[in-house]
Amino acid sequence: MHRLTEGGLLVYLNRTREDYAVQLFNPKKYERLHADAKSRELVEKTIGFFENKGLKKIKADDQAMVWYDDFLDFIKEEKIFANFLTPEKYSRAGGRWDMWRISEFNEVLGFYGLCYWYAWQVTILGLGPIWMGTNEEVKRRTAELLEQGGIFAFGLSEKTHGADLYSSEMLLVPQADGTYLARGSKYYIGNGNCAALVSTFAKIEGTGEYVFFVVDPNHEKYECVKKIDTSGVRQAYVAEYALHDYPITDAEIVSRGEHAWNSSLNTINIGKFELGCASIGIATHCFYEALNHAADRNLYGRYVTDFPHVKKLFTESYARLIAMKLFAFRAADYLRAASDDDRRYLLFNPIVKMKVTGQGEKVVKLLHEIIAAKGYEQDTYFEMAIRDIGMLPKLEGTEHVNMALIIKFVRNYFFEPVDYPEIPRKSDAGDDEYLFRQKTGSLATVRFPDYRLAYKGIDSPNVRVFYEQAELFRKLLITAPPSKEQAKNIDYMLAAGELFTLIVYAQLILENAAIYSTDRDVVEQIFTFLVKDYSAFALQMVLGQENSTEQEEIFNQMIKKPVKDGEGFQRLWTTVYGLKNQYVMNE
Repeated sequence: MHRLTEGGLLVYLNRTREDYAVQLFNPKKYERLHADAKSRELVEKTIGFFENKGLKKIKADDQAMVWYDDFLDFIKEEKIFANFLTPEKYSRAGGRWDMWRISEFNEVLGFYGLCYWYAWQVTILGLGPIWMGTNEEVKRRTAELLEQGGIFAFGLSEKTHGADLYSSEMLLVPQADGTYLARGSKYYIGNGNCAALVSTFAKIEGTGEYVFFVVDPNHEKYECVKKIDTSGVRQAYVAEYALHDYPITDAEIVSRGEHAWNSSLNTINIGKFELGCASIGIATHCFYEALNHAADRNLYGRYVTDFPHVKKLFTESYARLIAMKLFAFRAADYLRAASDDDRRYLLFNPIVKMKVTGQGEKVVKLLHEIIAAKGYEQDTYFEMAIRDIGMLPKLEGTEHVNMALIIKFVRNYFFEPVDYPEIPRKSDAGDDEYLFRQKTGSLATVRFPDYRLAYKGIDSPNVRVFYEQAELFRKLLITAPPSKEQAKNIDYMLAAGELFTLIVYAQLILENAAIYSTDRDVVEQIFTFLVKDYSAFALQMVLGQENSTEQEEIFNQMIKKPVKDGEGFQRLWTTVYGLKNQYVMNE
């Protein structure tokens, strides 16, 4: 594995963004523009840990549902979580909370196994209320626990109410001496068996005031009721825990009232991001495994990769993967640039959660069409991925929950443009401190520049076709907007929201394609599938919804065929085929 010598470090740091295209993660040829050598070193060590462990051992542990002590020992020894997840103010080892490098680490962990990613993602959620809180002593204690290799948990959801915060039954019961007793249980809580601290959401009995406090699973009043076995992430410990008059003082409380409520939502804003990049990692590993298998398999005198439909499936899978990365890492730029005056990330984040994870499912499905029964064999990564990939769109809320949030931004996105300074790629080293004091509510004040700026200067046939489709959606909103009855019909609005989501998805893809000078053939193939996807959603509006005559006419106009580019497709297929055997995981 590549290591940075002193001379190599100088070359590495002198490289510019033009040297790095958005490409598939390949642990054997690792390329990523890090802001500092330490970040790169930690990623390389993580790659080394998994490659040394090998696929055979990873699969054996998965099938036996073995708790991953070896991974947690590695995290402790190298202080991985401490470096990546401790804000600069509280870190003794040069750590920072940097969503650009956090995004990539999600991809790396997902690439090797969603159970490892899950320990990381749940830790991020558990840390959210702490870093957002006002209890400085708990923050200092948390930093020390991270240094010691601790992982964390987020006690929000409950068995009966899920993540419905209004109905939370966990209580802090006031005592005569000014302390409290915590009573209640939480359900589906990752790391609930051994977290260093569990951030727990509750209400104060008598007043109903919201509160976040931390508890220690080693305390005698903390009961880990059971492990909730799941078909995916089988090694992870998803717990039900109960607090039986657990004593709480002000020393354990991190936030109260509106602050506690906002901390729950803002933590999820950060946590949503992790799922999309994990999905990219899973689908990328599947891509290599499927390509290697198909390229070496001969049927009826022809290699599988010689069949036209297989070329199409691989090329589309590749284009969808690159699109996922372009969108997710562009959304990370907006997350890092956020302020009270620029909260565009509130639209882009749920799209990472919903659309990028859904695209990961789509890519794995396309690849499964190619490798067929091979994907079920127990010694493949693919078999594990089939079980895991579908969990991601359904963690931290369903797709419908995210879509309901997304459609709140439609009016301002299309009709209330404002000027903003251009957001560059935000790969610089820095602490994303705003994320711990996010402004909440007032979604009607979130504004956007004209989305059409992303299309300026682009001479690409399928980008033009998609632009026409987007403009028809805008025309629909002007000339034939949803009626009052349609607006109250959740099914109608969610279906129409798919069209809006694709427009936003395309915008950020174009922005990042320009930043990374993405090859024109790649962009064309991305917009080939975007045109088809858009047409499919428009057709569903015609076939599955009740529309006015004017609405139906516009929806029908949206149904368009992509422009065929045989030469561009062949050039991209040559690139895709060139990836065969470029990555094979160590046994």
